[in-house]
Amino acid sequence: RIPVHMVEVINKLGRIQRELLQDLGREATPEELAKEMDITPEKVLEIQQYAREPISLDQTIGDEGDSQLGDFIEDSEAVVAVDAVSFTLLQDQLQSVLETLSEREAGVVRLRFGLTDGQPRTLDEIGQVYGVTRERIRQIESKTMSKLRHPSRSQVLRDYLD
Repeated sequence: RIPVHMVEVINKLGRIQRELLQDLGREATPEELAKEMDITPEKVLEIQQYAREPISLDQTIGDEGDSQLGDFIEDSEAVVAVDAVSFTLLQDQLQSVLETLSEREAGVVRLRFGLTDGQPRTLDEIGQVYGVTRERIRQIESKTMSKLRHPSRSQVLRDYLD
């Protein structure tokens, strides 16, 4: 709902917009409207926000009347089938590459990058799991990442880099 005190201001803005459209032959800028109404351009934009007419997502559109406006709004949370399949394949390939490492190396990588539970761990946290210092975990991680960069292992995952 529009506040009662704003209805008059919205009507005045609409009237001035129409007058300036006729005088200028184009839509007036917020600055021009502000000057005419003796308010700031920011206030003009605020009034224009109030004046916008809401529309229903259930509103039918098209000649047939069998579609609704809401049908055409993308669900940004929806998982695209191709992406889901690609992600599953990547997980499988990553798993097979990690299986070429020692149990400790694979475990460090999984924990460091959160591959098991989505929660990346710090060197200290991983060190506590394995009972070694964070420096030793850093060394293991560095050595393991070098191994993973070797073409025999990395080639399998290159297709997923883009």
